[in-house]
Amino acid sequence: MDNGLHLKAVEICRGGQPLLQIDAQVAPGEILTVMGPSGSGKSTLLSFLTGHLAPAFTATGQVILDGSDVTTQPPEHRKIGILFQDDLLFPHLSVGANLAFGLRGRTKSERQKTIETALSDVGLKGFETRDPATLSGGQKARVALMRVLLSDPKALLLDEAFSGLDTDRRAQIRDLTFDHARKKHLPVVMVSHDIDDAKAAGGQVIQLGA
Repeated sequence: MDNGLHLKAVEICRGGQPLLQIDAQVAPGEILTVMGPSGSGKSTLLSFLTGHLAPAFTATGQVILDGSDVTTQPPEHRKIGILFQDDLLFPHLSVGANLAFGLRGRTKSERQKTIETALSDVGLKGFETRDPATLSGGQKARVALMRVLLSDPKALLLDEAFSGLDTDRRAQIRDLTFDHARKKHLPVVMVSHDIDDAKAAGGQVIQLGA
C-alpha cells in the first residue's frame, strides 16, 4: 500500500520492557481505533507517530506515510495532524487568526477566503472575529478541527478528541470529524475509551493491554 499510513512492526518499550507492539495499515479515509486501559500506551503511540516520544521510551519499527518513511523526520516535516481532548486554541487570537495559523505562504485575500469557507463548512459562518472564550465547547471543537485540516496534513490522529463533550455534541463533532477526514482521504488513528467511537469509525480496532 503506497498511500495511507503503515505502522510497520512498531514496538515501544519503557525501561527496556515492551509496552506495545503494533503492525497496521490504515488506508486513505479509513479510521483505525486504538483502545485499552490507562497506561497501555495509547497516547504514547500517538507521540511516537508525531515525533514527540518522551525520553523514557524507546521505539523500533517504521512509520510509512504515503510511501515515505517519516520515522526519523522532525515533527514539523511529517505532515501528521493531531486533535486532543482540549481544543488548545490560542486564547489571545480571534477565531479567524487561529485558523490563519496554518495558512502561511498565502496572500491575505486567499487566507480570508479559505477561512470563510472553512467556518461555513462547520456551521460557524461569520465567526472570524469572535474571541475563542465566547464559544461553546462544540464550537471550539469545530474550530480546532478546521485549524488542523487547514494545515493540510497527510494523516490525522485523534487523542480522546471527543471525550470532553456531552453525548449529543460528542456524536455531532465525531461525525463531522470523520466526514471531513474521509472527504480529504486522510488515514486516521483514533485513541478512545468509548466503544461508540469505534462503532462510528467503522474500521479496524486494536486493543492494547488485553
